[in-house]
Amino acid sequence: MSFKLLLRSSCRGHFSQSTLSRAFSVSAVHRSDALNQEYDAIVIGAGHNGLVTAAYLQKSGLKTLVLERRHLIGGAAVTEEIVPGFKFSRCSYVLSLLRPQIYKDLELKKHGLKVHLRDHYSFTPVLDGKNSYLLMGGSKEETMKEISKFSTKDAKAFFEYEDMISTLADAIEPLLDAPPVEMKRIMNGGLLDRFKAMKPLRAVLDTGSRLGKDIPAFYELLTAPTTKVLDYWFESEPLKATLATDAVIGAMMSPKTPGSGYVLLHHVMGEIEGIKGAWGYPEGGMGAVSGSIARSAESYGATILTSKPVDKVLVNSDGSACGVVLTDGTEIKSKLVLSNATPRVTYCNLVDKEDLSQDFLDKINKIDYTSPVTKINVAVDSLPNFTAIPNKADGTPSPHHGCTIHMNCESMDFLDEAYQEALLGLIPTRPMIEMVIPSSCDPTVAPPGSHVISLFTQYTPYTLKGGQEWDENMKNVYADKIFDVIENYAPGFKASVVGRDILTPPDLERIFGLTGGNIFHGSMSLDQLYFARPAPSYSDYRSPIQGLYLCGSGGHPGGGVMGASGKNAALTALNDFKSRK
Repeated sequence: MSFKLLLRSSCRGHFSQSTLSRAFSVSAVHRSDALNQEYDAIVIGAGHNGLVTAAYLQKSGLKTLVLERRHLIGGAAVTEEIVPGFKFSRCSYVLSLLRPQIYKDLELKKHGLKVHLRDHYSFTPVLDGKNSYLLMGGSKEETMKEISKFSTKDAKAFFEYEDMISTLADAIEPLLDAPPVEMKRIMNGGLLDRFKAMKPLRAVLDTGSRLGKDIPAFYELLTAPTTKVLDYWFESEPLKATLATDAVIGAMMSPKTPGSGYVLLHHVMGEIEGIKGAWGYPEGGMGAVSGSIARSAESYGATILTSKPVDKVLVNSDGSACGVVLTDGTEIKSKLVLSNATPRVTYCNLVDKEDLSQDFLDKINKIDYTSPVTKINVAVDSLPNFTAIPNKADGTPSPHHGCTIHMNCESMDFLDEAYQEALLGLIPTRPMIEMVIPSSCDPTVAPPGSHVISLFTQYTPYTLKGGQEWDENMKNVYADKIFDVIENYAPGFKASVVGRDILTPPDLERIFGLTGGNIFHGSMSLDQLYFARPAPSYSDYRSPIQGLYLCGSGGHPGGGVMGASGKNAALTALNDFKSRK
C-alpha cells in the first residue's frame, strides 16, 4: 500500500488513540522523587505562560515545580503528530506576540528556538470571475501595487494607516509588561501597600505620554466598530475584509461590533528578533516555543512533570495556599501556587467554594468565554494550487503559500453574516477561513513533498441550534463545508487531503482546558481588559487566597502566545514572597 493510501485509510475522519498519543514533546521530565519534595512554588499547567512563570521564579531562586495535566507540555502552544509524519501546531499556529524581553531574559534562541520569518504576510484570493487576489508584504512598492489593483486611493492611504496603528501599538507597549494599577490597594491599603501599588502607574503615564495627540484616535479604536475605522481609511472591500479579520480572529464579535478595533491593535503588537510587526513559524511547530521556555526553566533547576493532573489547591487554616492535591491523591506542599488554567477552572474547579466569597465567584462566573473558533489541522500530499496564483511547475512553495491566506473575505459583510448565523446556532453559509501552511517555510514538520495546513475557522457556536451537540457526524459535515469552500479557490485541494483533525469549541475546551473553547482564556472585549481582567479588583494576578496567583492568559494583558501574563504574575508572586520572608 502506498504512503498516501496508508494515511488515507487510517487517518481520514477518525484517529486511533495510539495515533493521537504520538505527540512531539520537547520536554517530559520524570523524577521519581519529585513528588516527595516541598517547593517554594508550584505552577499548575505547562502552557507557555506557566513555563515562563516557572522560568522566572526558578531563575530568581525559588524551587519550582510545574505540573501538566496532559502527556506533553505546551498547553495551546503545542506540536502534535496527529497524522504519522505530520507535526501539527494543533492549536496556536503562528508566532509574533512573544515579548522581546522574555525572549532575551530566558535566552530562548540559546535553548533552541528558531523562527522562520514570513516575507509576504497576507494573501486574499477573490472569487470575482477574474482570478483577482491581494498579496501583501515584500517591499512597500509591491504592496502598493497590489492594493492599487483594487483602489489607488487605498494604496496611498495604506501605509499612513499602518503608521497610525503602529504608533498606537507602540504607545500601549509599556502596559503589556507591567501589572495593572492596583486600585484596591491604592484605595484601601496601608502606606507601604499604597506606595508599592503606585509603581505600575509609571507604565500608564508612559503610555499617556507616548499617545499624546493620538489619544482621540486610540479612544476611537477602543470603542468604535472596526467597520467604522476601516471605512474611514479605505474603499476596497477585499482590503477592508482582510484587515478586519485581525479584529475578530478568535473573538465572537463582528467587525460591526463596537470595540472590536482593540483586537486589531492586539495583532500588530508583535516583534520577532527586533523586527516590529513580524510574524513567523517556529521550526518544529509551536511546541518548539514552549520547549525552548521549558529548557530555559530546567536550566535554572525547575522540575516539569507531565501526566500529573491537579485536583485541588490546598489551603491552610489561615486561608493561604500551601500546595496541591493530584487526582491520584498525592499531596505536594509549596509556599506559592500559580495557576496557568483559565480563571473559571482555577477558582471554580481547583479551589473549594468555602475558600472563596460568593461575590468573587459571581464575578468569575460572569466572565464571557464565548468562542467562535473551530480549528482544523490537515495533512496534504501537495500544496494547494490557487486559481489566482497557480503553483510552480516543480511544486515548490511560492511567496503566497507562506502567508496567512484569507478565504470568504471578499467583503466585511460576509464576516458579519457568518457571525449573525452563528448567534442563531447555525453553521455559517460562508465561514471565515484563515489558512496557514507552516511547512512552506519549515520543511521539518511534514514528509518531503507533503505539507501541514492549519485552518482557523469561524464562526461556529459552542452548541448548535436546538441544543444539538458537535458529534463526529456534525464535525465532519462542517469540515466538508470548509473543504468545499477551499476547493472553490484551489481546485484539487480535497483530493490532496490524507488526514484531518477537527477541533470545535467543545473539543478545544476538553483537550486544552480552554473554557468555552476560548483561545484567549476569556473574551478580549473592553469590559474584560486591564482593570477588569479577570475581574474588577483582581487584575493584579493575586487571588482572594494569599499565595494563590493566576499566571495564564485570563490575566492582563490577555491572550496570544505572548508570555506577558506569566512573567508579570511571576514577578508579582516573587515580590510577595520576599515580603513575607
